[in-house]
Amino acid sequence: MNILSLILLQAEVISLTKAEQLMKVLMDSGIDLGKRIITAVIVFLVGRLVIGLLNKLFRKILIKRNVELSIRTFLSSLVNILLTILLIVSVVGALGVETTSFAALLASAGVAIGMALSGNLQNFAGGLVVLLFKPYKVGDVIEAQGVSGTVREIQIFHTILTTYDNKVVYIPNGALSSGVVTNYSNQSTRRVDWVFGIEYGEDYAKVKSVIERLVAQDGRILNDPAPFVALHALADSSVNVTLRVWVKSEDYWSVYFDMNQKVYDTFNLEKISFPFPQLTVHQN
Repeated sequence: MNILSLILLQAEVISLTKAEQLMKVLMDSGIDLGKRIITAVIVFLVGRLVIGLLNKLFRKILIKRNVELSIRTFLSSLVNILLTILLIVSVVGALGVETTSFAALLASAGVAIGMALSGNLQNFAGGLVVLLFKPYKVGDVIEAQGVSGTVREIQIFHTILTTYDNKVVYIPNGALSSGVVTNYSNQSTRRVDWVFGIEYGEDYAKVKSVIERLVAQDGRILNDPAPFVALHALADSSVNVTLRVWVKSEDYWSVYFDMNQKVYDTFNLEKISFPFPQLTVHQN
């Protein structure tokens, strides 16, 4: 065996040794990474279970302490987000990333995150304003941002409404705290208004008497403040009679629609005519 053959043989032995070492390192790294991934998955699953249990426990504590429903939903939403953030940090730590490095990374990206979340921060502040000044609470019927409905939840970023046709609408708290909100449930009573048009030539005294009789027959209409009936306007094609009554807030729509039906039926029975738009044409 010449010197060249010995050199080649030694090179092959060295190459095999390095390949074996590389394979060993890769296998060890793969096993370690696999363990970390499995640990992270276990931490995530257990963490989700624990978060669910803690959320239920927190809600029960708030209920036992008779905390207002609006505040309960807000605090529950806040606690759930905080626990989820802690879980994410724990999962990252289980993957082998140092939490201090992770925190430093978040801190370095703080400006960008702050700009991205500026709207949500405004909504969070708006939620605090809503809870502090209570322009509405869970269960109230409100109108805001062109939407009407019942307040179902007040979360840290949004207020959830259920509309009359059972749609679920999420309105940012920032818009609600700085915009116009009409609360239909704040007062125990509401005024219902109608304007009924009758033909010119109809007996107004008779019309007024019929309307007053219908009002007196409806037990949902309050006597104080007293119902109000008056000749409202002499319009182009009709004499308009206005009716204003006070009812409990929860009876508003039922009284409104029922009175429309009663007036229509009774006017027909009493031969009181409803007008149609008229146009008089003068021809030379």
